[in-house]
Amino acid sequence: MSILTRPILEINLDSLVENFQALQKISGKATAAAVVKDDAYGLGAVKVAEVLYKRAKCRHFFVAHAVEGKEVRAIIPDAQIYVLQGMGRDSLSDFEEARLIPVISSKEQLAYWKEHRIPGIKPAINIETGLNRLGFREFDLSELSEDDKKEFSLVMSHLACGDAQGHFMNQHQLDMFIFLKETYFPKLPGSLSASDGTFLGEGYLFDMVRLGAAMYGINTAPYRQNQMKNVITVKAPVLQITDLPKGDFVGYSATYRANANRKIAIISIGYGDGIPRSLSNVGKVFFNLCDKLHEARILGRVSMDNIVCDVTDIKNLQVGDMAHLIADFYTLDDMGRDAGTIGYEIISRIGKNNRFIRHYLGDDSQ
Repeated sequence: MSILTRPILEINLDSLVENFQALQKISGKATAAAVVKDDAYGLGAVKVAEVLYKRAKCRHFFVAHAVEGKEVRAIIPDAQIYVLQGMGRDSLSDFEEARLIPVISSKEQLAYWKEHRIPGIKPAINIETGLNRLGFREFDLSELSEDDKKEFSLVMSHLACGDAQGHFMNQHQLDMFIFLKETYFPKLPGSLSASDGTFLGEGYLFDMVRLGAAMYGINTAPYRQNQMKNVITVKAPVLQITDLPKGDFVGYSATYRANANRKIAIISIGYGDGIPRSLSNVGKVFFNLCDKLHEARILGRVSMDNIVCDVTDIKNLQVGDMAHLIADFYTLDDMGRDAGTIGYEIISRIGKNNRFIRHYLGDDSQ
């Protein structure tokens, strides 16, 4: 008998490319840039960037840190790679070696750039329009000299509420972005929208959109049906099936007690693999047996390496069968909702975990 003991993460590169191309179409004349920060949300920045470069002809990428950009540069030699956190002493050599473009968000970062300019590179400037995170405020912009303004090749900002179509902040930030751009950088191309802003309409597109979460299948416009395809599947093997007598408890802290004789399955996945502990006693898994989908509730606490689920009514389940935790029928957004968080956090926690057996679907190199 041959069984598995590790969970499996499948990444559908065909769906990823289709999502990017669909977003690219929605973006109209704006350049579609791919956000591959945080190791492409945990899915593998090098692999994702290579596929988008070759199959979707993407030539603009965003990462958070220079160390990420350096890894990506190795497989996309002639693309533009922007670094959102900017350039500092800890990353200067990576910027120089990999020809990366810093996104400058403060007068201190600008001063550092002016001391360590990289020939042939013109940074982007990040301006604050309402999110109150990184970015030049208007009083900072008013202090820039004309020579300072000539340092930049792109002006960008970030929406706070782009996932809420009717939120007043969207119009407020749009108006502020237009005002600041026209006042201080009238000739520079602009970028205001990430994935969520792309769905808000033509007025939010400007010259470049930065496509991240939606490309990975997350619904960044929850006021409408998700137009993106699911990109990842997470499944884990059943390690044991056993009886749970009435009155017995399950898991740490004995938070579940059987009110009748039950049958339980112990699944080889837990919070050590990125499954939120908040799914204890509220989450679910699915088994696909004989072309029929069966739902099984999680019982007791999610532990580091295992979850326990109720399979009393599921016939013919065997050790070695796979429990599906994320799939086309139960997505990242669904798990995020049930766990009291968001799909962004789920994908980031799961994707970077090296305990998964990882398969790329639609990858010719495998």
